[in-house]
Amino acid sequence: MSILQNLQEIRTHVPEHVKLVCVSKFHPENAVMEAYKAGERIFGESRVQELMEKQPNLPADIQWHFIGHLQTNKIRYVVPFVSLIHGVDSFKVLREINKQAEIAGRVVHCLLQVHIADEETKFGFTAGELKEMLDSDEFSKLKNIEIDGLMGMATLTNDTSKIRHEFRSLKNLKDEIKQLYFAHNESFNELSMGMSDDYKIAIEEGSTMIRIGTSIFGTREY
Repeated sequence: MSILQNLQEIRTHVPEHVKLVCVSKFHPENAVMEAYKAGERIFGESRVQELMEKQPNLPADIQWHFIGHLQTNKIRYVVPFVSLIHGVDSFKVLREINKQAEIAGRVVHCLLQVHIADEETKFGFTAGELKEMLDSDEFSKLKNIEIDGLMGMATLTNDTSKIRHEFRSLKNLKDEIKQLYFAHNESFNELSMGMSDDYKIAIEEGSTMIRIGTSIFGTREY
């Protein structure tokens, strides 16, 4: 199946209120252009160098989302143009995004990554760490970031009830965080969860943003 056919198939399962992030990492620019010509505008990359190489060569109206683990020493490269950073997994990273955004003269939109999986390899805040940060005076002084919501990755497993439970716990946490810290903040609405294997469950459990690569572009070209 072509990229266009893959997208048409996926769209039949994605409600209008859910944003599709086409995960283009490890795929060439011509593959991005195929999805772009099919009407997609949001693309996700997880390696700074790859994103830096692609961004100047592709249409200016693409919204680039950074979806990987972001190292502090690389933040300055993506801050000038990135639309959304999904995986903010520590206060250190958030402070550096704020610092670089101030230098670039813009406000950068971010999602806070929560560790919901049974895997130590995944990054993210615990619920306690998240609240501790949001309660801090230091957080309230960050003026060049906008928190748009939460992001999480479920355990890599065939146990759909486990995946569902993890997504549901993240949705509940998002609702709690919204009420406690962002009740009057219009932008805090996003819940980024769900990938090629589990996006249908994620949508059922309240995801507003899914990150799909393999099901659109096929297996990655490393």
